[in-house]
Amino acid sequence: MRGRYSVGVAVLMAAISIGCGGGSGTGSNVAAGQLAVSPSTLDFGQVAVGTKATRTGTLTAGNARIVVNSADWSGEGYTVSGVTFPVAIAAGQSVAFKVTFSPLTGGSSSGNISFLSDASNSPHGEALSALGTQASAHSVTLSWRTTGSNATGYNIYRGLKAQGPFTKINSNPHRNATFTDQSVQSGQTYFYVATALSKKGKESKPSNQVQVTIPNS
Repeated sequence: MRGRYSVGVAVLMAAISIGCGGGSGTGSNVAAGQLAVSPSTLDFGQVAVGTKATRTGTLTAGNARIVVNSADWSGEGYTVSGVTFPVAIAAGQSVAFKVTFSPLTGGSSSGNISFLSDASNSPHGEALSALGTQASAHSVTLSWRTTGSNATGYNIYRGLKAQGPFTKINSNPHRNATFTDQSVQSGQTYFYVATALSKKGKESKPSNQVQVTIPNS
């Protein structure tokens, strides 16, 4: 039967607790005069043709002020946004940027982004990796509940193996306790977990894991 493939309301019903979490890192582990780009690889996982996915990266200055003048990127389907050049990054501070992947055809797509700055290790950048898939006639609908009342949003993660790795499939914090994944591929098995976000943006531990196999037809 073709059409929506729903997992049902029992998916991810294990409680998601909001933890205190830890603080964000600083540029203390970046050499003075250098620019760090993290993560080293932005992996978009599988993205259906006709849709898009956005990931966030971070530019961090070491113990000296860095001016980033421009960014140059390559790879089919990738665009960079969220930062205006030139941008000055104070010593030990970070600036976020966004990369969006919009596949036009199916298949793997690799690329890279390079930042030109006055840092001693300029140009410096990161790799881009994604897999464009043909849209499936199926989708997976997830639902869950939380413990406490201070959850302000949720993140949904998907992997191809029970042990991971897992990739976040929502570009922004999801506001509702249900989520529909429309980028699934026929015949593929997926593993899902969800986390909750507190008012301060701290992320909870993952929920229980859910396994879903998409029909071939």
